[in-house]
Amino acid sequence: MSLSRLPRQSRQIVAYVFSGGVTAVAHYALLIGLVELGGVAPVPATLAGFTLGAVVSYTLNRWLTFDATHSHAQATWRFALIAAGGFVLTGILMHLFVARAGLPYLPMQIVTTLIVMVFSFLGHKFFSFADREGV
Repeated sequence: MSLSRLPRQSRQIVAYVFSGGVTAVAHYALLIGLVELGGVAPVPATLAGFTLGAVVSYTLNRWLTFDATHSHAQATWRFALIAAGGFVLTGILMHLFVARAGLPYLPMQIVTTLIVMVFSFLGHKFFSFADREGV
């Protein structure tokens, strides 16, 4: 069965998961590279990875996931606002988990990613791309 035959909500979820997977690969590759090869502390490394992931995420979600009803110029600032919230949330969570609690950075990045993913999906769906048909 092709994706176009799935109900709209199912297509949207599949596209979001795919886009998120590609975004996570970009984020985690930069995070791990900076920590393991560059000697960068996990919190700034994850924020660099988040930034790269945000660019990948915007591109894929605008193209595949959401039926954007705003122009590229309007969606960009909206996306940036939600991404800034995700950036701050990522920094706070990773700081608490890794810098304060001393937990290992990769498992805590997975937990952080799951939390931020829910925040981001809702923000992008209802604000960035203003999908007027709802979830």
